[in-house]
Amino acid sequence: MTVLPIWQSLADKALAGDLLSRDEARAVLTAPDDQLLDQLAAAYRVRRATWGNRVRLHFLLNAQSGLCPEDCGYCSQSKISAAEIEKYPMLAQERIMEAADRAAQLKAGTLCMVISGRSPGETVFGKVLDAVKAVRAKHDLKICACLGLLNEEQVLRLKEAGVETVNHNLNTSANYTPEIVNTHTFEDRVNTVAAVKKAGMKTCSGGILGMGESHDDVIDLALSLRELDVKSVPVNFLIPVPGTKLEGVRQLDPRQCLRILSLYRLLLPTQEIRISGGREVHLRSMQVMGLYPANSIFVGDYLTTQGQTAREDLRMIEDAGFVLETPDGDAFTGDPFDGVPEAYPRAPLPLVDVA
Repeated sequence: MTVLPIWQSLADKALAGDLLSRDEARAVLTAPDDQLLDQLAAAYRVRRATWGNRVRLHFLLNAQSGLCPEDCGYCSQSKISAAEIEKYPMLAQERIMEAADRAAQLKAGTLCMVISGRSPGETVFGKVLDAVKAVRAKHDLKICACLGLLNEEQVLRLKEAGVETVNHNLNTSANYTPEIVNTHTFEDRVNTVAAVKKAGMKTCSGGILGMGESHDDVIDLALSLRELDVKSVPVNFLIPVPGTKLEGVRQLDPRQCLRILSLYRLLLPTQEIRISGGREVHLRSMQVMGLYPANSIFVGDYLTTQGQTAREDLRMIEDAGFVLETPDGDAFTGDPFDGVPEAYPRAPLPLVDVA
């Protein structure tokens, strides 16, 4: 009998729905560099079973920036951050519609609307609902809302307005959370994800890797996401922004990022896994290799940091033989570059509503 290499045997377990042991998960994270291509091949086999060679594009809109009372050590928008970022209240609907137009032009299937803060007040929440209805009336875009801590009643109102997905990242393991934030608990975040699931909406939750956590913390985060049956998993790699508590943390290289993505595919075999913030910074010339375990990326900029141009993303996807996915989950058949500019100018100041 032919003995399969260890990584392919782990792919077999994932495809069968079996959970990797902790020792097997640690082995993925600590494997030598000469095993990396074999790991990626195994992870791609699992990815392909659910997602084929399609790549989902999401467009991120920072609809309210800064002004946050939380003390998250990674975040340039937190109350303890001295980072130089734009700070503004809720964007006017006109600006949100401009972002939706841009998302559609860039072939994104989902507009991810994010606001800073612990939890939205009623005035801001009402503006979010109005904006969602306006976007849905104009575009065939799915809407993902990331609004902080939410209760069941708020989640249901989002669903009625046309939001398909609610994002609320666990960010790290339960064990490591107190090292990162003190103004809320791991359980607070779990409760929001549970409220989304109870409402019958799609759950989106992931983490930020490279914040000083251990290998076991990386594993525990993935296991928590699996236990919650989260459907979409954004994997962020810490950008140590000057002025934040974690500005001096440097523990990632491209190969370790790829090991993490491979492990998450093996532990979360059917979930959408999205390479999110830090993709360009940490994967650098190896970005495209992340698409072998992951099946989704953000196109355009992130919350307070810039990404590469949309045309560079589209070229990277095409060059590797992947195809874009439509909002309905089909393979995009047109010209992905049609109407996509080389780059968008960055507005010096956003247009905002002042409450």
